[in-house]
Amino acid sequence: MKKTVYQEKIKIIINNKISAKYFKLALGPAKIARQAQAGQFVEIKVSDSDDPFLRRPLGIHRVKGDTFEVLCEIVGRGSEILSHKKPGEYLDIIGPLGSGFNPAPGTQHQIPVLVAGGMGVAPLVFLAEEIRPQVKTLVLLGARTRNQLLCEKEFKKMGCDVKIATDDGSLGFKGKVTDLLKKFVPGAIRHSPFAIYACGPHPMLKAIAAISKEYKIPAQVSLEEHMACGIGACLGCVVNTRKGMKRVCKEGPVFGAEDIIW
Repeated sequence: MKKTVYQEKIKIIINNKISAKYFKLALGPAKIARQAQAGQFVEIKVSDSDDPFLRRPLGIHRVKGDTFEVLCEIVGRGSEILSHKKPGEYLDIIGPLGSGFNPAPGTQHQIPVLVAGGMGVAPLVFLAEEIRPQVKTLVLLGARTRNQLLCEKEFKKMGCDVKIATDDGSLGFKGKVTDLLKKFVPGAIRHSPFAIYACGPHPMLKAIAAISKEYKIPAQVSLEEHMACGIGACLGCVVNTRKGMKRVCKEGPVFGAEDIIW
C-alpha cells in the first residue's frame, strides 16, 4: 500500500526544555500524526530562510490524536535554532517518512524487548505505546551516565519493566546496554520467546545483531545515519545490506538486524 507523505505548516504547542542538552516539541494539529508509525521520522525546516539549508530529520517520539512529539538533542546550529522556537510559531514539516517497526507478526506470543542507547530512545516510546495493549514490554535503557538517561518515567508509566545500564555505573547496571541484554538473554530465552526492537549508535546495533544471530532471536534495528534530503533522492544515507545498497531514509530506517552487512 502506498504511503502518504505530507508537507504541512504545523504549530508548536509546547517546547519543553528537559535539560541543557535536550528538549521536546509537541506539534499539531497535523495529518502527519494520523498516518505515523513508530520508527518513522519527519524532516523539519528550522528557519524561514535558507540558512541552515537542509532540514533536520527527527524521529517521531509520541502521537496523541492529531498531535505528535519529537525529542531533540542540541548537537549543532540547526537543533540550537529549533530549541528556541516558541509555542504558537509554525514549522514547515515533511512526513511521516521512512519505514517503521513492524511488531505485528507474533507479537502476542513474544515478549517485546526494547533496547535504547542514548537518543535512540526517541522512537521506542512511540513503539511501546503501540504494542502496550497486547503484552507487557521489557525496556533496556542505556546512557553514558545517569544525567543523560531519557524517558525512564514515560516507560514506567506505561507499565513497562525498565532496566537501566550506564557506562559509569552511576545508575543501574555498570556497562553497555548490550552487556545488560546479553546478561539477560540466556535465562529469559528458556522461559518465553521474545523479539528485540532497538535504536541507538551503530556499535550498539552491531552488537545486538550479533546477539540476535547467536541466540536466534528476531531483531529489528533503527539505524542512525546522516540524512540530507530524507526522501531517498540524494543517496547520502545508503547502507550495505544482503539485498544490495538500501537508503536508510526510504527503505529504512528500520531493518531486520540480519539484513545489514555490519
